[in-house]
Amino acid sequence: VSSKEIVQQLIENSTTFRDKTEFAQDKYIKKKKKKYEAVITIVKPSTRILSTMYYAREPGKINHLRYDTLAQMLTLGNIRAGNKMIVMETCAGLVLGAVMERMGGKKACYGSIIQMYPGGGPVRAATSCFGFPKLFFDNLHEFPLSKVDSLLSGTFSTESLPSEPEDNALVEEESNGLTDEKQTSLQEAEEESTTEATMEINQTEEQETMDVNAEDVEFKENKEKENKENVREKQRKQWERRKKLIETAALLREKNADGLIVASKFHPTPLLLSLLEFVAPSRPFVVYCQYKEPLLECYTKLRERGGVINLKLSETWLRNYQVLPDRSHPKLTMSGGGGYLLSGITVILDKGKSDSSNLEALKMEEPSSKRCRIQDLHC
Repeated sequence: VSSKEIVQQLIENSTTFRDKTEFAQDKYIKKKKKKYEAVITIVKPSTRILSTMYYAREPGKINHLRYDTLAQMLTLGNIRAGNKMIVMETCAGLVLGAVMERMGGKKACYGSIIQMYPGGGPVRAATSCFGFPKLFFDNLHEFPLSKVDSLLSGTFSTESLPSEPEDNALVEEESNGLTDEKQTSLQEAEEESTTEATMEINQTEEQETMDVNAEDVEFKENKEKENKENVREKQRKQWERRKKLIETAALLREKNADGLIVASKFHPTPLLLSLLEFVAPSRPFVVYCQYKEPLLECYTKLRERGGVINLKLSETWLRNYQVLPDRSHPKLTMSGGGGYLLSGITVILDKGKSDSSNLEALKMEEPSSKRCRIQDLHC
């Protein structure tokens, strides 16, 4: 039975369907079709589709980042092709994928993106869902947060990783392995000769034992080859990782990034204060947090530190509307909150200024009426 027949039978068997209004009948039919008709639509993945899906099913993985808040982040961060962006996020790679989509073209990602990650490696589960070609990842760099302080202090080093593939060591291991194999084969031959001299065995039994020994030798040889290939592949990956880490460190040392995006589960204040050192003057930065209090603390620290202007703490408000003929109205249910954003623009930080000059500058930002009242009180 098809879905249309099921819906038609439900309408015919309904005793109250004819008594309903035209709008109520349409609503009843749509409700039954939605229940009994399975419609599968294949669409190309995009930032809006993936962010809506994650927010509806697994909001905890993206720190409850709503899709309209993500759109605000991309706009305030001035994400465009040709930029050099720094992205620090723990949203399963959703923010990173959105930035790559905004900076990318049909075949490649124009510009460079530096992903700062905590722990042992970056998480890009949502990024892989975008279906980017391999060329998009050529301009994607990664750098661990644990090495940011050493990079700023000038003590950054990559001595823990190998400097180049250790081919010589592998050759020596192979030669040693071959000599060991020869010795073991000689010992096995001697043992076989002694057993043949001392014991009388039938030809069938001798053939079986020789076959078993040959299989054991082949198994050992194949296993040793696999182990050597695994060691070689591991060393090659370590060398490539070290090379990419050095290249990313060189990009960060230039301190000319065109923007900074932070959407992390960690406290934003230490992250932002350290990563702002790599951003060029007159460039935007955006920080997302699910709660308002950490951003208020970050706002206060930035005002005390200086080097930023146009600081703004905002919250987006989203309401869905039903748009139908003669029935357009806001929906009764809506999202309680999509998080908070702290945005601003970097400027040149004059570190030679004294605290008194900073206090005077803060006083000058106050309204003139308030300054006059304070002066009158002192008088």
